[in-house]
Amino acid sequence: MRRSGQPATLLKGRTPDVRIQLIRYLVSGCTAFLVDTGVLALLTECFGKERLLLWTAIAFAVGLLVTYLFSILWVFDNRNMKSRAAEISIFALIGICGLGLTELLMWLIAEKAGIHYLIAKAVTTLLVFLWNFSAKKLLLFRSK
Repeated sequence: MRRSGQPATLLKGRTPDVRIQLIRYLVSGCTAFLVDTGVLALLTECFGKERLLLWTAIAFAVGLLVTYLFSILWVFDNRNMKSRAAEISIFALIGICGLGLTELLMWLIAEKAGIHYLIAKAVTTLLVFLWNFSAKKLLLFRSK
């Protein structure tokens, strides 16, 4: 039970506490990953592998939408942009940059440095997670 003036809990209430926002963003990212992967599997199994890149793009977009909804409804406490179209566009651009950063880091760490791809993926995931959270927090959801 939350008393007046008490900080939000981990699961309920808006909060400016960056630590709670980071944990919530992790939950939202994991959820989006599961949705993205589920949509990809569903489309591929139902309609075939011939259009795998199309299914991948659709699944990525659905996962991005899930992350966006979590971000505006639960993760962050402030929204800086008046235009929702601009907000969604910047949100998507940050996500696409994260995807590009993932590709670059995997190439550098696994391919060029010769580190096992699963270790490279773990390092890459952490760095891209921090990039995505920081960029969204600073550009879209920072405190006024």
